[in-house]
Formats: sequence, C-alpha cells, structure tokens
Amino acid sequence: MKSYQKLTTTQPAACRVEEEGAAPIPTGCGKLAPWWVGSGLLVVAVLLSTITVWVLRQVSGGWLGPMLPPKCLLVPESHRFDCYPERRVVVTQELCESRGCCFIQSPTRAEGKQGVPWCFYPPDFPSYTLESLNQTALGMVGLLVRREKAYYPRDIEKLRLDVEFETDTRLHIKITDAANPRYEVPFDVPRVIKRAENPIYSLNFSWDPFGVLLWRKATGTVLLNTTVAPLIFADQFLQISTSLPSKFLYGLGEHRGSLLHSLNWNTLTLWARDVSPTESFNLYGAHPFYLVMEEGGDAHGVFLLNSNAMEVALQPAPGLTWRSIGGVLDFYIFLGPDPNMVIQQYQQVIGFPAMPPLWALGFHLCRWGYRSSNETWQTVRAMRNYQIPQDAQWNDIDYMDGYRDFTLDSQRFASLPSLVEDLHKHGQRYVMILDPGISSTSPNGSYWPFDEGLRRGLFLNTTQGQPLIGQVWPGFTAFADFSNPDTHQWWLENLQHFYAHVPFDGLWIDMNEPSNFMDGSEDGCPPGELDSPPYTPAVLGDSLSAKTVCASAKQKASVHYNLHNLYGLMEAKATASALIRIRGKRPFIISRSTFPSQGRYSGHWLGDNRSQWKDMYYSIPGLLSFSLFGIPLVGADICGFSGSTSEELCTRWMQLGAFYPFARNHNTQNEKAQDPTAFSPAARTAMKDVLLTRYSLLPFLYTLFHRAHLQGDTVARPLFFEFPWDMATWELDRQFLWGRSLLVTPVLEPGVDSVIGYVPRGTWYDFYTGSSVNSSGEMLKMSAPLEHLNLHIREGSILPTQKPGTTTEVTRGNPLHLIVALSSHATTWGDLFWDDGESLDTFERGNYSYVVFNVTQNIFTSTVLHASTEATKVTIGTLSIFGVQKPPSKVLLNGQERPFSYLDNQVLTVSDLGISLHQGFSVQWL
Repeated sequence: MKSYQKLTTTQPAACRVEEEGAAPIPTGCGKLAPWWVGSGLLVVAVLLSTITVWVLRQVSGGWLGPMLPPKCLLVPESHRFDCYPERRVVVTQELCESRGCCFIQSPTRAEGKQGVPWCFYPPDFPSYTLESLNQTALGMVGLLVRREKAYYPRDIEKLRLDVEFETDTRLHIKITDAANPRYEVPFDVPRVIKRAENPIYSLNFSWDPFGVLLWRKATGTVLLNTTVAPLIFADQFLQISTSLPSKFLYGLGEHRGSLLHSLNWNTLTLWARDVSPTESFNLYGAHPFYLVMEEGGDAHGVFLLNSNAMEVALQPAPGLTWRSIGGVLDFYIFLGPDPNMVIQQYQQVIGFPAMPPLWALGFHLCRWGYRSSNETWQTVRAMRNYQIPQDAQWNDIDYMDGYRDFTLDSQRFASLPSLVEDLHKHGQRYVMILDPGISSTSPNGSYWPFDEGLRRGLFLNTTQGQPLIGQVWPGFTAFADFSNPDTHQWWLENLQHFYAHVPFDGLWIDMNEPSNFMDGSEDGCPPGELDSPPYTPAVLGDSLSAKTVCASAKQKASVHYNLHNLYGLMEAKATASALIRIRGKRPFIISRSTFPSQGRYSGHWLGDNRSQWKDMYYSIPGLLSFSLFGIPLVGADICGFSGSTSEELCTRWMQLGAFYPFARNHNTQNEKAQDPTAFSPAARTAMKDVLLTRYSLLPFLYTLFHRAHLQGDTVARPLFFEFPWDMATWELDRQFLWGRSLLVTPVLEPGVDSVIGYVPRGTWYDFYTGSSVNSSGEMLKMSAPLEHLNLHIREGSILPTQKPGTTTEVTRGNPLHLIVALSSHATTWGDLFWDDGESLDTFERGNYSYVVFNVTQNIFTSTVLHASTEATKVTIGTLSIFGVQKPPSKVLLNGQERPFSYLDNQVLTVSDLGISLHQGFSVQWL
C-alpha cells in the first residue's frame, strides 16, 4: 500500500494529470510533499530521531515501551490525522491499534483535550483505489473501490466519483455510493451544460491510494491534497482530509470566536443548537464553507453540500478533516482568485441574497419584557419625542396568549392593532416573533393552528407515526414540518388569519434549530442508530437530541437526522413565501437558525448575546462571517441581550451597531431598559447622532445591498477583502468596511478616549470633516471621545448620502449629498441604486434608477444609466469634494459658474444644486 504523500515521477500510473493541457504538478510528483516534510532538514531530523529512539530502545532493553514501527515515528506531530476522534473515550494503545493505527502519547496533549492526537493514521493505512476514470462531457466519472474494511459499520465498498469542470473558477467533485441512492440535500444548484474551457486550476488524482490533488495554475499553489489521510465512507461516517496552503482560514459557522480560525488542533462542530453564543460550542446555524488566503493574496473557497451533523478538525500542518455522519461528499471549490470573487462564486451556487426593503435598513427596537402594548407604545412615543430615528418596533413573545403562536393576549395587548396603525401613520413598521413549536395542550377545537396541523398531518412524527411532543414556551408542543409543502400552505393561512387583526410588516422566526426544552421528546428518543449513531460529532450535550428533537423523527422529505440543519432554512422559505402572498411586497424576515442559501429568504441576528464588552467585540467577526456565508442582512443585539448594560457600554455599542447591516437594540426581561431614551442626555445625544449618521448613509448602504443581490458582493466586509496583498489585514476583526469605501473603527474597551486601528496604505478622509490621513499601512491612534465613532472614506470613492430624517420614509424624500474622496493615482468612482424601496423585483422588472459618478482630473460627472419615475422625486442638493489640493478660482455646473466654499483642509463644497436625480450633470473646478 502506497504512502499518503505525493508519489514520484517514476510511478506515472499513480500520479496522472487528468485535465487536458494541465501543467506538471508544481512541486513535482517526485518530491515528498512540502506539507508532509517541510524541508530536507526536517526529513533528516525525523530520520535521526527515529534512529535515536530505536537505539535507546535496544540499549534500555525496551524500557521506553513497545517498539513503534518506523513508519509511525516518521509522521511529524502537526501531520498526525486523528484515527480515534471519539469524545469521552480514553484512547489506549490497544483501542488504537485495533483500528490499525499508530499510537504515540504526546506530552502536548492532555487526554480528553484537543491537541496532537495520540492515535493517528500510518502512511500505509488502507483506503480506496481509483479503479477506473472516464471522460464525460462536463468532466470525469470514476469508480473507487475499498479492498479492506475500515472500522465503522456498513463500510461502502464501491463509490462513484463525479467531477465537473463547471466554470473556469469553479470545480465540482462529488463522491457517493456507486450502488445505492443516499440522502442528498434537497437543494437547487446551477446545472452547467458546457465544460469550462480555460480553467485557472489543474486537477490530478492519486490512484492508489485514491486522492485529489488540486492546484492553482498561475502560482502552482496546492489548494487540495486529500492523500494526506485515508478516505473513509461508511453509511454513518464520512471522512476526508486535505492539506491547506496556509494557516489563514475563515468561515465554517456558526461559531463564536475570532474571524480567523486557529489551526491549533481546533474542532468546529456544525449542528444547529439553541445556546447563548459561547466559544467552542456549536451554535444556531450550520455553514460548511471555508475561505483560505494563499501566499501572495490569492484566495479560494470550499463548500461541502451536506446537511448532516458534522465536524471540521483543523490542525497546524496546516490541514483540515471533514467528518459527517450521513449524506454524500459533494464539494464545490471556488478559485477566486481574490476573496471578493470567491464569495461571489459561492453565491452563484447557493443563490444571491434577497433585496431587503429600505425600511429594513433603519433602526429597530425590541425587548422581551414589554408588559403591554401600551408600554411598547410608550417607548415608540419617547423615541419620537426625542426625534431619535426608528423604523421598526418589535414585540417578543409577550404579545401572545399563553406564548402560543398566532394568538394575542386580549388583556395586556388589546391595543396592539391601534399601535400598529399608529406606526404605519408615522411611516414606521411592526415586526413580531413566531416560534415553530405549536402548543398541543389546548382543548380540542379551541386552537386552530394545532387542530388543523394535526388534521393535515403537518408535524414532525415519532418513529411510531404520532406527533413528536416536546416543550417550548407554551408548554408541550408539536413541531411544524416545513419540509412538507402542505405545511407552507397551513403556515400561510395562520399568518393570514393573524394579519387580519394585526397587519404586521415583518417576521422574526426564533427557536428554529428547532429548540426544545427537553432532550428529544416527552418520551425521550427510541434506541437505534439515528439517535445513537456509531459516531457522534463533538456536539454540545454529547447527543444529537440535546435540547432539540429526536434525530429519528420523521419528516416529509426525510428523517430529522438528515434535515435538522435545514429546519431554519425551510421555515424561512415558507415564511418569505407567505409574506409575499400577504403583503405583495419584499418580505422582511430575521431568522436565528440558518443554512447556505438562507440569504435568499431572510437575514440573521447573532442570537442571545450578553451585555459585556467581549460580546460587543465578538459581534464583528460574527457579522463578517455571515457576509462570507451570503447572508448580508446581519447584526447582533445592540447593547447585549442578557445581563444589564452600562451607559458607556451601550453608547459604544450603539455606535458600532449603527453600522451593523441589520441594526436592532434588544434585551431580555427583568433588566433595565436600554433603548436610547433610557439614558442620560449626553448618552442619548451620542446615540441619536450616530443613528442620524447611519440614516445619512442609507443611499450608500442600500446600493451595497443591491450589489449583494445582483452579484454577491459583501456589505460589511473584512479589510483583507479589499487589501488581500497586505498580510497585516488578514487577522483584523476589530474593524470592518462598508463595501470598499467606508472604514469603521469602533471603540471596544471601557474607559478610553482613543482607539488604535489599522489604516491600509493610501489616503483616507475623515467622514465628518474631510481631513486627510496618509498611511503607509500602519496602526494609528485615533481620538475617540465617548460621543465619537471613527469613520474614514477611502480615496477613489464617491459616497451618495442624504439629509437624515427620523425614518427611512422621511429620509428618502430629502436632498442627496454626494461625498467625493479624490485619489491622486486611482480612478474616483461611485454609484447609486434607487427605487421605491419595497416593491418586488424592481431591478428585474426595470423599475429602478442607476446612476454612476466619477471624477476625471477636475471634472465630476453624474451619468444616469437607467431611470425610473422614482428618481424624479429626489434631488441632489450638495457636492463635497475631499482632497482638492488648491483653492479653485471658480466652479462650473454644466458650464455655468456657481458659488462654492473651500476650507483649509482641502474640502470643496458646492451647495444648493437642486438637480433631479434622473438628470445627468457635471461639475468642474478651475
């Protein structure tokens, strides 16, 4: 059996170039792989250590223990791929060797903790052999055969390999059972009809043992090498490992931590779970996608289309291991080559996000613990009294009768319909919460949602065919089966009934992991390999049913074992469809549980965080990760959900939260209020001012969402997306960008009046004053008194802003203010997408305006590329140009001289333009 490493050029049958015109493997098939040995010196060191250990054993008469095969000692610690990943098991030498693996106790790992595995694969561990490979119209099809059984039950002997060269930057590799159908994610993916003509990647296979070798043609960087460990494909245990080209890996959600994952023996579990965000726990959503930055600034991404419970083990080789307990291995690889393009290519597979209504980008206010609709109303009135921007008022489960969906507490919330009517009169919106658990204890005939759902058979069932009963807020509950199309109709009818009394504008779908206050059901879970599989990933609670339903529960599309991670997505899809039917406008939905493609139907909030400074920091890598996942409408509970905030923390968090794409202040019951009106005049003013800043930027933000919807651009963006060649940006997650242009540097620590932030190379302009900062790419100390958030505009950008109002409806009628940030060496450019803010498919139907702004030398030009009647309702009032180095003698608007102002900090301003947005124009300064 051949070793898990690159093979020599003297063994051509085992190392073939399978893509026409592919170049030789850059590192050479004749060399030990660099991820295996590092360098010739490492080879010598390993060999010397092996000889030394052997000599010591002979001299000592074996006091060092049983003699280890040299093949085990040859494997460096960082390259030891775990052969016994089971938790809660003390791995002994006997257990390890029963699997045919190497056992070396490592002093760097305490048993039960993550670290160098004591039990790892030897280089010659049996794997699959590639028996045949044939060309197809789109790529190749092959047969993989395992000659020796692995150690998990129901090993699959023969696998089918499908390879499709889908585009020049996208490769699709799928491995499944060659003889029997298996569960696959019910997911719409693009179908190509033509093989890529000029792919920027080359693909090789090792035949025995089977392995995939993928590299980037332009640089020779190896992106995947799955020969580093054996492929295992059993019925309920699928495992494949690969080397990584660098340690800079992002994605793999949902988890709480830094944006950049640690590769120091770090295991990330993907199994949707209701738990307050905590480091190392599997959280609400599952996103089996990662992005890696390569040396030189290129990037690639990998998506495993699999919805079963899984874990991803990272190790410092650098290397990665996927472990799933069901489905198939269905990989998409995206070649970029820059990180922005990787995310665009990923969304070409999973779908681009929906265009949100404009009001969704305003400020939202909520709390659990409004004791009545009148108390809710008082908060709204207080916000209006202080003229603090607010677009949407929300209610948590307080409004319900006994916490039952689609009901209204007729005592405490009797005035809710009047409140909603008042919100609408003031150009504001109303959003309410819904849970998927439907109360099952009401008297027969008294609660239509349960009675009708039961009659139609729309709930998750036990293995005995009866509704699975768990417990959530209303008590005992059944769980809607959103994999059943009939459930979507029932969901719609329930919402229609409630909408007739309370005409809500958006929906907040919570508890949809699905959450269960019991483990499994009121009767527990039955014995069997769905609820107790041969291998359980490192899930919180050590059981698939921990605080959710039984994995054996029956659903229309499959068993819950397969569909659990899709539950939130399927509910979001049903809810979006219902809202479109009811309101005839763009749906607004915020969901807790998510899965790839969720952005097509909903946004996401980062869950039940805490009122702590570290939680405020963690929100930034959280929202940036969801930008990678194709869900740009994302934010955290501003000021924290649980616990009690402080005035300083809430002020700083409101400043940061004003730049979440989705901005909502929300807190729990039995804590003091934390809406802006609850604080001192100074804090209240600081919060109001930063919200007005957000509202002034709504035209820019809305345009970013258009670009996300149209082509998969990110809205909130890591700095390394714009500066991939600058390695100093690769670890930054305390700052972020809006689009390519606006740098946000929040204060994330108490008791300070300054902040240190990284300013990438180039000229940046203070958003408020226009004063320039010239950076060589360095950390800079910025003044940050409590009332100030640092914002900087990147040179070469043009930002459309607007005079802010207290709602998006008021704001969109105000004059526009265009801010130009000149560059001495780059094109200065910007754009604006404008429509009515709420109608469906305005871009697709042509009911929009699109305007491009640019500066050539000293001439600003506004060019209307597409116009609609909406553009006639707004004017461009002011043009500010940052970085005009000399005072102009005159300024011309369409050739006619106009008054202007010029400041010592090189800011030129032309006011009172009064030009309709649908008219092109030019401004020249001389």
